[in-house]
Amino acid sequence: MDELVGRHDAEVGRTTSPEQPPPSAPVQPRRRRRWLVWLVVLLLLAGGGWLAWRELAPAPSGAPGRGARGDGGPPQPVGIATAATGDIQVILNALGTVTPLATVTVKTQINGQLQQIAFTEGQMVHKGDFLAQIDPRPYQAALEQDEGQLAHDQALLKQAQADLVRYQTLVKQDSIARQQADDQAFLVQQYQGSIRSDQAQIDTQKLNLVYCHIIAPVDGRVGLRQVDQGNYVQTSDTNGIVVITQLQPMSVLFTLAEDDLPAVQKQMRAGASLSVAAYDRANVTLLANGQLATTDNQIDTTTGTVKLRALFPNDDEALFPNQFVNARLLVNTLHNVVTVPSAAIQRGAPGTFAYVVGADNTVSVKVLKLGVTDGDRVQVVAGLAAGDRVVTDGTDRLREGTKVSVQAGKPAAADASGQPAGHRHGQGQQQQSQPQTSP
Repeated sequence: MDELVGRHDAEVGRTTSPEQPPPSAPVQPRRRRRWLVWLVVLLLLAGGGWLAWRELAPAPSGAPGRGARGDGGPPQPVGIATAATGDIQVILNALGTVTPLATVTVKTQINGQLQQIAFTEGQMVHKGDFLAQIDPRPYQAALEQDEGQLAHDQALLKQAQADLVRYQTLVKQDSIARQQADDQAFLVQQYQGSIRSDQAQIDTQKLNLVYCHIIAPVDGRVGLRQVDQGNYVQTSDTNGIVVITQLQPMSVLFTLAEDDLPAVQKQMRAGASLSVAAYDRANVTLLANGQLATTDNQIDTTTGTVKLRALFPNDDEALFPNQFVNARLLVNTLHNVVTVPSAAIQRGAPGTFAYVVGADNTVSVKVLKLGVTDGDRVQVVAGLAAGDRVVTDGTDRLREGTKVSVQAGKPAAADASGQPAGHRHGQGQQQQSQPQTSP
């Protein structure tokens, strides 16, 4: 390149007239021309590299590969699966919260000194079990006082009733004024009212004595003790003595979009028992299986969702109150539908499609209409038939008419029924994986 530039400079020097400046003057123009020549060479090299990269680069997702040659290239190695007919479950997923059916704060209903605590923190109790004892002596003394008042008023009532009988006799004899007999009758009624009041006071004191003996209102597990023995407890205490939470059965509250509600209600009106599975926060470990109990009576207008409650036996106590879980509601099971692995579904310019391998191991693009998804299986409503072979691996370099082959020694992908490709519904027909030669 330097020789070419020098030769060009020599030619220019020979044609220079005597009036021009000496040869040392045009040094700057010669450098500029040399720089331009190098720039042109670099641009040519860069353009050639970009064209080569574009030709060999993989096709974008959803578009046929540019490097795949349906007419002269070698067969592309792919993994395939076979579309199968089977059952697929319609499952609705939702985030839920474990909510006990009963959470009770055990409080004292009377004021007094806490004499005894009969429970151990964390133990299981049954309804009616003894939990704590309040000092009953003040209420026992009040009971005896009210019983004495009752006896006093009962005696006064008998005396007033006897006087009333005498007064009524004297009135008949016209010995006393009728007003005196009437006043005595009113006095009898007053004593009768006092006796009823005394009896109510006695019943109240007896009830207070019952309240001194605190028992469990529900079955469940007791929590941490909120007050120690010996303290003076009052009805105004907000923390109470202990909290009891029912663990069996346990419920899970979760929400669904209002668009999913009609399908759920249809099944419930038909008398179906919808199963619900509770998974952990990572949606990996199954915690418990239960049944849908009920739906809420209104839709939340702010979120467009409705609440549902599922019940779980929770015999192993795997569900813990206020725990976050993933609820999977099984709404329906579709029978004898065409399914393929989700890896076979492609999305791009044609829409939702799949590469189908023909009898001559040539792929064709089939536009699909999909239904529900169950795990890694997808229902195909239209576009495929049972037995069609679809590409699940190696789709990035395929296009209409591309020759493909399943690599020898590489097992084909499982078909939509969960069995290796070629085994469908127990037919036992093994698909052969043979390398294909270029046409």
